[in-house]
Amino acid sequence: GGGGEIQPLPAPHPAGGGPHPGCSSAAAAPSLLLLDYDGSVLPFLGGLGGGYQKTLVLLTWIPALFIGFSQFSDSFLLDQPNFWCRGAGKGAELAGVTATGRWDAGDVANWTSPPTTPFSTASWGAAGNLSNGSGADGGDTPPLPSPPDKGDNASNCDCHSWDYGIRTGLVQNVVSKWDLVCDNAWKVHIAKFSLLVGLIFGYLITGCIADWVGRRPVLLFSVIFILIFGLTVALSVNVTMFSTLRFFEGFCLAGIILTLYALRIELCPPGKRFMITMVASFVAMAGQFLMPGLAALCRDWQVLQALIICPFLLMLLYWSIFPESLRWLMATQQYEAAKKLILHFTQKNCMNPESDIKGVMPELEKELSRRPKKVCIVKVVGTRNLWKNIVVLCVNSLTGYGIHHCFARSMMGHEVKVPLLENFYADYYTVASIALASCLAMCVVVRLLGRRGGLLLFVILTALASLLQLGLLNLIGKYSQHPDSELQLKLAVGMSDSVKDKFSIAFSIVGMFASHAVGSLSVFFCAEITPTVIRCGGLGLVLASAGFGMLTAPIIDLHNQKGYFLHHIIFACCTLICIICILLLPESRNQNLPENISNGEHYTRQPLLPHKKGEQPLLLTNAELKDYSGLHDAATAGDGLPENTTANGMKSM
Repeated sequence: GGGGEIQPLPAPHPAGGGPHPGCSSAAAAPSLLLLDYDGSVLPFLGGLGGGYQKTLVLLTWIPALFIGFSQFSDSFLLDQPNFWCRGAGKGAELAGVTATGRWDAGDVANWTSPPTTPFSTASWGAAGNLSNGSGADGGDTPPLPSPPDKGDNASNCDCHSWDYGIRTGLVQNVVSKWDLVCDNAWKVHIAKFSLLVGLIFGYLITGCIADWVGRRPVLLFSVIFILIFGLTVALSVNVTMFSTLRFFEGFCLAGIILTLYALRIELCPPGKRFMITMVASFVAMAGQFLMPGLAALCRDWQVLQALIICPFLLMLLYWSIFPESLRWLMATQQYEAAKKLILHFTQKNCMNPESDIKGVMPELEKELSRRPKKVCIVKVVGTRNLWKNIVVLCVNSLTGYGIHHCFARSMMGHEVKVPLLENFYADYYTVASIALASCLAMCVVVRLLGRRGGLLLFVILTALASLLQLGLLNLIGKYSQHPDSELQLKLAVGMSDSVKDKFSIAFSIVGMFASHAVGSLSVFFCAEITPTVIRCGGLGLVLASAGFGMLTAPIIDLHNQKGYFLHHIIFACCTLICIICILLLPESRNQNLPENISNGEHYTRQPLLPHKKGEQPLLLTNAELKDYSGLHDAATAGDGLPENTTANGMKSM
């Protein structure tokens, strides 16, 4: 913007971020505001040194625990339990169990395990509580000893009632409540599907709304409606009502996740953004690790659902204590509201208005009459660079979360049978531990290599793990069946099935580790390079792409694993494309956030390795692009940027 000339103010507290390029007024139009949020306003407010800013960051961390509970609730509410036919007898005796509590040989066929469950026998004694097909909790029925190995149970679906061995610490879940087995088993996958589809639509719609009306209203309305829909889920009378309400619960949950993520990014100075985001990820993982204990305490799925949703009641207090994003107010030229909020910040931080406001407030007062300028995400279609960056990150998040399930299925599903993992809790905590290790590795790698270098490294690891698992092990299996030479014969003899399984498990662990980092880092990267005026819309696109990747799991399960290998091949090819596309992205470490479309358009990529002294860059600068493109002239006139600088204060390469 314009106004008068103003020098960047010294920060009363260290901002902890990268270099502040300051405000150059030489090329600025006189009617545009010169205040730079990261260079002037944020240091003036003390960055994260202000006590009020620290409180706001803490308030974005606390709900991450509740979000973690909600995101992983499907593993408990919709887990397919072991089940077997009750028989037609009138007595209290269960079919398949004699008076002494032992299994007869003739009753083996009465026990059935779910077709999509990757475990043959789960922790039957500790977590395998008994329930029946009528919906009673089965608390008066004595626990059964471990059933024998299952046989051909196709005829078992002729039964009219079943007994269940639930593995997740619950006495009853959604499957046992409404007998979602045999011909009704597909309804379980639809219920899982509904939450993810709700998240996808929620990311896309609430992202656009948050860029138009603000982050705070979307956050508060999402909290109100998740309380309504989430608590109503616990009162569902059939699986159709359950699935429909779960869709709306996912929609509202997406609004909470999205707005908190954007607010977190917009509160922080450049050097603190990644650390603040990773702390929120660790808090959400704490919810994932605590979820089994919560389920064991609740015992019933309805109580568990209510207990997951009720903590969101605390977020109703955010209406009075959490302000709108100051960065968004300034980026959309709502200077009257920005002025009031800056005064609110200075009051909360116990700053002296007369000595500290000098320079910042006069600039805002000159522009109070300007009309707000709000932007929709569709404006990105007319850009040259910004849309490419967002599309690349959408493909990365889709690939990362999609191939993650392929690796998980390969390790714990139908391909490899690991005795240790034939247990619900071992399976659950293995996946959670890999995700935790991935986030810890991200902290180190991103600090050393930056955003783009770290993302490139994790994508390469994902591609290598996928190609080795798909290519090498299948090639070894082919040679072991048809050895055509002495070398192939030796390889076939040396590589037994158990060794191949161990290699497959190792590749799967590496793939899950790297792919989780690819998905998480793509979302964070998008939040940094998308301009403030459309940040929620851009984040919504990338998070929705991640949701499409997560849909791989229920889609494959719904088709009884058909097409699993093809899914893995498609995602493996996508990782190779991502390796090339990542090189087109800019590096955002220690750089100021772009505020408007023009800033984001000038946020161009830099070489992966720095130039040597005296070496000429191969890419044209903006001054050279000026000869054939009118885009730069319009951007310079509109935003007051020098023609050889980018939005982050660096010369474009």
